[in-house]
Amino acid sequence: MLIQLLVGSLVSVVAIMIHALATILAIGVARQAVQRRQGFPRLHLMGVMVATVLVLMVAHTAEVFVWSLSYAIVNAAPDGSDLLYFAFVNYTTLGYGDVTPVKTWQLLGPMAAMNGILMFGWSTAVLFEVLLKTIERLGSIAAPGSLFSAEDRG
Repeated sequence: MLIQLLVGSLVSVVAIMIHALATILAIGVARQAVQRRQGFPRLHLMGVMVATVLVLMVAHTAEVFVWSLSYAIVNAAPDGSDLLYFAFVNYTTLGYGDVTPVKTWQLLGPMAAMNGILMFGWSTAVLFEVLLKTIERLGSIAAPGSLFSAEDRG
């Protein structure tokens, strides 16, 4: 059991590092995009959010690949299993159950799920912060009567 926890923790740390780098990249991209004023602030906001989501999705996909690689290294799934699929199902907490880990590595699935939940929460926080900061900097999107006007925020 200890070796499972150690391997799961190591893979989690690698995923966290990937996510930290993606967060830095996403915030950097958002800051640069906000610096460029455009005549269509709503489209600009949409572009910033799409770019941020894409960076975060690439990070999540890379993290799933890391989990998949770890499953391959320790032979965590039965022979012939699609390890990438297995990693996605665990990481996203989808839990189909059509592929189950071998008994000696059964803790890796829940550890991947825990890691995925945390990374998705982190991504949500990043998206919300980028949205708020972009709206603040664009200013003109918060015209009176708009969804994000200062009047509505109290």
